[in-house]
Amino acid sequence: MDPLNTQHGMPESEAAAEARRLIDDWASKPVRHHPTSFRDATEPPAFGTTPPVKQEDRRIVPAWAAGIAVASIGVGAGVTGIGCGAWLVLQGLSSVTLNGVLMVTLPFAGLAMVATAIGGAISKARAAVTKNVFEGPVTRHTEIHNNSTTRGAFFARTRIEIR
Repeated sequence: MDPLNTQHGMPESEAAAEARRLIDDWASKPVRHHPTSFRDATEPPAFGTTPPVKQEDRRIVPAWAAGIAVASIGVGAGVTGIGCGAWLVLQGLSSVTLNGVLMVTLPFAGLAMVATAIGGAISKARAAVTKNVFEGPVTRHTEIHNNSTTRGAFFARTRIEIR
């Protein structure tokens, strides 16, 4: 049984007429409009009952605000200078060659070599010659005590005492 092609109580011509009647009945009723906003069209008065008061324009900047402004300009200029210096250094480092590195480090290596030689000479000169002379018999007494204790199955402790 096909529900789309089967008639259920009303012939197709009567169903179409009933549908047309319902649509015409709905269309004949007025549509209610609900406003969503309101605009007052009346003009506001040009002036009120109170006369206008002159408001003086005093734009005095507090000292702390001026100090912050000057400090921020100084910090900005300083950071810009540091950035330019870093750029110059990095530009110089980007064109580094082996010969340039050797020529720059040669004086430092020479100074390090001279400082090492001077330090060695000073340490040799300061080293005093000492002779320790002991008179009398020398005896050596050594006692070794070996105490071994085992606790548990996995841990062992060995203690050696030398006197």
